[in-house]
Amino acid sequence: MGLSNVGRDFIAQAIINDGSPTFFDNANAYIGVGNGTTAFEKTQTDLVGANKVRKKVDANYPIRSANAVDFRATYGANDANFDWEEWGVFNASTGGVMLNRKVENLGTKASGSIWVLTVTITVNN
Repeated sequence: MGLSNVGRDFIAQAIINDGSPTFFDNANAYIGVGNGTTAFEKTQTDLVGANKVRKKVDANYPIRSANAVDFRATYGANDANFDWEEWGVFNASTGGVMLNRKVENLGTKASGSIWVLTVTITVNN
């Protein structure tokens, strides 16, 4: 999983509360999935697939445990029914900051199915 440049800049901004950043809290956090297969580039600011959907994180998420943060979103029967080839964590339903992006084949979500995606971001030194 790659940290985007805007994600990196957000972290620096948030450390000193410079400019009132929009935090990745329950009110603002989204997980996006898409069908893009283009390799990650740190200059990307959104998922790259033609099909992409952002879902707000579930109630009580994100959850922090020491140096790890879990984000979880539930995609309903009519949400994101396509090949899931990429995902990222955002602080807005559109636009905003894409903290990270991962190109990974998670399978094809079919209409009628409900999928739950959990993303764990671990901060290491």
